[in-house]
Amino acid sequence: MIDALISSKTRIRLLLKFFLNSHATAYLRSLESEFGESSNGIRVELNRLEGAGLLISESEGNKKIFRANTSHPLFNEIHNIVMKHVGLDQVIENVIQRLGRVQRVYLVGDFSKGMDSQVIDLVFVGDFDKTYLTSLVEKAEKIIGRKIRYLIYESEETAMIDWKKHNPEPLLIWSENKV
Repeated sequence: MIDALISSKTRIRLLLKFFLNSHATAYLRSLESEFGESSNGIRVELNRLEGAGLLISESEGNKKIFRANTSHPLFNEIHNIVMKHVGLDQVIENVIQRLGRVQRVYLVGDFSKGMDSQVIDLVFVGDFDKTYLTSLVEKAEKIIGRKIRYLIYESEETAMIDWKKHNPEPLLIWSENKV
């Protein structure tokens, strides 16, 4: 969908990187190795996005670190477009809202790092019917065209979750308190 609007694959990757996880930061060389592309093409797109005010940067030694400008007037709209592109809006609408007693859902894995992937990794916290979750996930996978891999923790198990094994920290994408 988004690639019909934006022809630059590098720009799409940068939007995913910075607007899916607003806490993501990166510098040119790290993006070069992550994307497997030349630094020149990435630099051009970084400069365009920074010039438009969508990204902000700061110097750290000899590195220029970029991150999303969350105060930009279009930040929320771009974030929502990226969520729709990935299919997370459908996961929230078709899975989480129908399950019932879900307390929180976290995004982990490649997408939490701002990297595109064919697999969406989620951690569900709550007390709900796991069989029903499986059927909803299968339906959502057909709609979004991506695999969904998930872990389930019951409410009392949340203290046992080792969040340190996830890099970066998981992104809270849904909470019963923020419906």
